[in-house]
Amino acid sequence: MVKIAKVVIDGATVQFDRQYSYALPPELSDKCCAGIRVVVPFGRANVKKQGFVIATDTVNSPDGLKFVISLFDEKPVLSEEMIKLCEWMRQQTFCTYYDAIHAILPAGMGMKFIKSYCAVEDFDTKKLEELQNAVYSFVKKKIGGVKREALISSFSGIDDVFLQTMCNIGAIYAEDDTARKIGDATMKMVRLAITREEVTSLKVTSKQQSVINYLLENSDCSVKEIIYFTGVTVSVINTLEKNGIIEFFEKEIFRLPHNLSQFGNRENIILTDEQNGVLNELKEKLNVVGGACALLYGVTGSGKTQVFLRVVDEVIDSGKTVIVMVPEISLTPQTLSLFGKRYGNRVAVFHSAMSAGQRLDEWKRVKNGEAVIAIGTRTAVFAPLHNIGLIVMDEEQEHTYKSEQSPRFHARNIAKFRANFNNALLLLASATPSLESFYMAQNGKYSLHTLKNRYGGASMPNVTTVDMKSEIVSGNHSSLSRKLTDELDIVLRDKKQAILLLNRRGYNTYISCPVCGYVATCPSCSISMTYHSANNRMMCHYCGHSAEIDKKCPECGCEHLRFYGMGTQRVEDELKMLFPQARILRLDADSTLAKDSFSHYLDLFSKGEYDIMLGTQMVAKGLDFENVTLVGVIGADQSMHSDDYRSFERTFSLLTQVVGRAGRGGYSGKAVIQTVNPESNLIHLAVQQDYEAFYNDEILTRKMMLYPPFCDIALVGVSSTDSGLAYDSAIKIFDNIKALIEKEYNAVKLVILGPSAASVPKVNLRYRYRMIIKCRYNARFREMIRKATDIKRQNDLSVFIDVNPETVI
Repeated sequence: MVKIAKVVIDGATVQFDRQYSYALPPELSDKCCAGIRVVVPFGRANVKKQGFVIATDTVNSPDGLKFVISLFDEKPVLSEEMIKLCEWMRQQTFCTYYDAIHAILPAGMGMKFIKSYCAVEDFDTKKLEELQNAVYSFVKKKIGGVKREALISSFSGIDDVFLQTMCNIGAIYAEDDTARKIGDATMKMVRLAITREEVTSLKVTSKQQSVINYLLENSDCSVKEIIYFTGVTVSVINTLEKNGIIEFFEKEIFRLPHNLSQFGNRENIILTDEQNGVLNELKEKLNVVGGACALLYGVTGSGKTQVFLRVVDEVIDSGKTVIVMVPEISLTPQTLSLFGKRYGNRVAVFHSAMSAGQRLDEWKRVKNGEAVIAIGTRTAVFAPLHNIGLIVMDEEQEHTYKSEQSPRFHARNIAKFRANFNNALLLLASATPSLESFYMAQNGKYSLHTLKNRYGGASMPNVTTVDMKSEIVSGNHSSLSRKLTDELDIVLRDKKQAILLLNRRGYNTYISCPVCGYVATCPSCSISMTYHSANNRMMCHYCGHSAEIDKKCPECGCEHLRFYGMGTQRVEDELKMLFPQARILRLDADSTLAKDSFSHYLDLFSKGEYDIMLGTQMVAKGLDFENVTLVGVIGADQSMHSDDYRSFERTFSLLTQVVGRAGRGGYSGKAVIQTVNPESNLIHLAVQQDYEAFYNDEILTRKMMLYPPFCDIALVGVSSTDSGLAYDSAIKIFDNIKALIEKEYNAVKLVILGPSAASVPKVNLRYRYRMIIKCRYNARFREMIRKATDIKRQNDLSVFIDVNPETVI
């Protein structure tokens, strides 16, 4: 019997994405197991490819099978649970095996092939030209060969074609080695190479003796530590090593993205009777066979965090592990600080703003069991924890939990899979749950746990609605109403703080010619450019293209181009003019480009270094500042009138969440909502913080119009730089669906909207078409849609399927 490995190939397209059988040579047979990465020959040319072992098996004979070349890992990097998760993601999200693997593993874990060139011994150099001879002599002198990059940089006039020619004539040959893309971080360490008894007979200088004495007291030490505490130079240490008295070695260190104490301080959390009742209900949901899902629904400031912290205590004390997810990177520092103070360095953090090295090291800390709590954005759901007891999704309704790139997963669905595998509790928490989650709770699929009162007796903020149409009629053309200006004046006078929300960055939203109607648009996208005062340029928020502002209309020559709309930069200028003494902090994607800048600014705001924080939706959710007594919403109507079916839900959630930032400490809070539609029922319900009334209205609309949770939506997207190719391919897929459901899949019921151009038809020079399919997302539908989208991917054609996307516009 011969052992074989079932291998999936990195970089395989959808058509070639399957498990391939490879025979294992005897020297690798005992070492190879599921979860290990390997190097295998692939294709007719037997190109070396990275592969991943999904499973192993035995066969009678390896006839016709290629052999695994080498193993990259000594131990599995993915557990049985994660391998099953890969297969589940491939089926559910229409991704490839390696799309799923890349999502699960940190970026630094990836393999890379390093090409080196070696000289062929005794080659007749008379056949070589002058430059070839020089290259051959250079390579021959290097033991072990020369890396491709070093060889090309050492000679002018050589490239890959030149080197391939030398390989073809037999002068040199190429070898491929593998290495991890991000290496381990190490520190140079020192230890004694002799025994304590041998130390007494040494004849050394006083400086050398001070090093030896320090090592006797402290065992292993870093070179930097020895220099710092003994005052010697590096040469003293090198001499001791040369004489065999000490020895150097490398010790792996972790590039921590935080500075947590070794031990946390688990202070007692005092809960109200209402919170204790919910806590006891949640305890009963722990350790349920097959897992459980609970919705913790409570008004803003009701103390949901205190409740799930106590649940975390229960789980950690039982020897199990915990994942805590937050929707925005901006909330990670605050959550990390809270958990770090309580649990110390047993907490690990995961989010996209960390360096690849930091993410790799945090992954290893979790994998090794050094950290038992993983905190972060949606990528934290893949933390390699074992024996998970609890997964928390805070602000579970947020769209950022859904990935917009392959694999197009929702963190909630991944969390459900892991909770089921580990018999864990998935706890969804929000003041404004998604309609789908609240519907599931109302119908008994999730357990519902409610907190109706604010923690500590705090009252809800007093909310005022301002009609901006009346402001304009009365002569106020500012983006700030007189009511909001007066309230800001009071806040500054009382030395309190305010948060202002405007969910649109930039200065002006578009630039137009009043004579001919010209609008400045992006040359790569079918969208208008936004003016940014910080760099005095027009910018596209889709592809990042920027351009200088036209001094006159490029179409009619008019020199009086007008700037319309408002963004955070314009409001910042208005605030500075109205309140020159105020310290204003603007937080948006433009002001937080630098790494860790967001958490740094939030820390300064919490310390009272700023009076007013103005920002986009990143300031609306989850933040807790005791001194904030005023919240202002500028342009509350912006997201209401989108043609997306979730627009009302998003607007209500955003307004409710941002209003809830006020009055969370010992001070009463106020909120001012500026709108051009004050009679809107949605605005009224947000002012009253009445989620249940909003839910009852909106769920009836969803049912009548057949939208989730009463169906699933599969968005089929097609894009190409060739508009005709994209359109024809969309039509081809549509025709395939019609043919399939008329015959073998006639039991599959669906409604198709489209195909049609996307709401922004062109992005980054790619033309986009879409189909919206209302369906029941079951195995039969998945089988049908796979067949329908199996078309020839000519040129740069891209086809994707996104199930229950956050937006369908």
